[in-house]
Amino acid sequence: MAYWLLKSEPETYAWDDLCREKVGTWDGVRNHQAKLNLKAMQKGDQALFYHSVTQKAVVGIMEIDSASFPDPTAGPDEPWVAVKVRPFQALQRPVTLQEMKSDPALRGLPLLTHTRLSVVPLSKAHFDTILAHAQRPAL
Repeated sequence: MAYWLLKSEPETYAWDDLCREKVGTWDGVRNHQAKLNLKAMQKGDQALFYHSVTQKAVVGIMEIDSASFPDPTAGPDEPWVAVKVRPFQALQRPVTLQEMKSDPALRGLPLLTHTRLSVVPLSKAHFDTILAHAQRPAL
């Protein structure tokens, strides 16, 4: 199993939207590295759902529900891909970007080193550390 972090602006597509849909399509990604990350995803992988821009926090865990397929929002000759995702579990509390920046165990976290990338791989250690933060009181 691989681990990922996917960003979305909550005003565009939020955790609650995914929970309401039960299975969502992660589409509209227009960055070549992010596309390669989507293509590497397999059914059963887990991903953290990150609310970007306004909230800047991890809010839930998703399960990748399908391997990549052509993005339905792309033109017929465009190479973009999408995946299906489903909500797995809401976090006990959001884990903020500031918390992640202040934890030495998260040094090298792609969210912090590749800030413009909307789909990034995570190590199991980074994934578990973020989940551990969600179990503790907020800073």
